[in-house]
Amino acid sequence: MKMSEIDKNKILIKLNSLEKSKFRSSFHLRKYMIKYIDEKGMDIIKRHAVDFINEKLAEAYPKNDGKQTPTKGHPVFIAQHATATCCRGCLEKWHNIKKGKELTPTEKNYIYCLLIFWIEKEYCKEKNLK
Repeated sequence: MKMSEIDKNKILIKLNSLEKSKFRSSFHLRKYMIKYIDEKGMDIIKRHAVDFINEKLAEAYPKNDGKQTPTKGHPVFIAQHATATCCRGCLEKWHNIKKGKELTPTEKNYIYCLLIFWIEKEYCKEKNLK
């Protein structure tokens, strides 16, 4: 998946909108998640994001929809809650991606870009990078 295919401005606008939500803005990467990223590397985190999108969101009717994404444990899980890409209900409410149909490649890429941009932003903030 490629971030260049998605308008970076669209991602920034959406993330700014999500930050206004008290619930969405309460999610942040914890120190152990930063350490996990340091140990595994961003390429592995990116691969996990693709896997989680395909395994937990891509189907028209994902198993346990609304409950399939834990609220702790993995940086991608936290990013999914922070970006409202944790279930098909949130995808519909926040991103206008309709339930009941399989995600298109473009929709998967959009979700991926949101997740990775959020993770990288949080990582840099925690590491005091710009």
